[in-house]
Amino acid sequence: MNTSPTQGPNQEIFSAHEIEVFRKSGHGGEMGLGSRPALLIVDTNINFVGANPEPILESIEQWPFSCGQAGWDATEAIARVQGAARNAEIPVIYTTGTPRGLLSIGPGRWVHKTSDKISPGDLDKGNEIVATIAPMDGETVIRKEKPSAFFGTPLAAMLVDHKIDTVLVCGGTTSGCVRATVVDAFSYNYRVGIVEEGTFDRSELSHKVSLFDLHQKYADVLSDKAAVAYLAGL
Repeated sequence: MNTSPTQGPNQEIFSAHEIEVFRKSGHGGEMGLGSRPALLIVDTNINFVGANPEPILESIEQWPFSCGQAGWDATEAIARVQGAARNAEIPVIYTTGTPRGLLSIGPGRWVHKTSDKISPGDLDKGNEIVATIAPMDGETVIRKEKPSAFFGTPLAAMLVDHKIDTVLVCGGTTSGCVRATVVDAFSYNYRVGIVEEGTFDRSELSHKVSLFDLHQKYADVLSDKAAVAYLAGL
């Protein structure tokens, strides 16, 4: 395992001074991935990508939390990694929202930070995982109400039951639910990989900054090709 600092993805958006700060402080070591991974596909549903591939400003007319085309582009990479995970016969786990009326935790502070513009009729459709990466029979779908896939869910217990040592993360949004999930996985002492092309956000800047920062402190960011090769080599 290489523990020497690496610059990580998207370094070009930072100043030379900032890159030097990370380098000199020793951040960015390579964590490395283990031998018993699970693939976690976070919130790649209609709410967050829209019902059809289209520019974000058009998509959010009906789906206000949509990331538009960026989300659809990411699903192509997710599908490639998903296929490799199925071939490797490792657990593939999905997260999505909880239907209205089945809340166990409640919206909490969401009501203060976001406008509820989704009609009750669209809510269940919005929680549907995109058809091109839809779960197969036997794959687990976790309903969550907060950003992290771990908070208030049985995910940690599932990973323990499968003797998982590595969580490979895709989905959205990079700066929100992906970041929260990655930090929690790291906190549980899992090795964490993030598939760069398989993550998405409504802001390109938030996406790039989050990937850089997560690579520096909590995970290894790798390409979809590297993720596929890793899974193929198990």
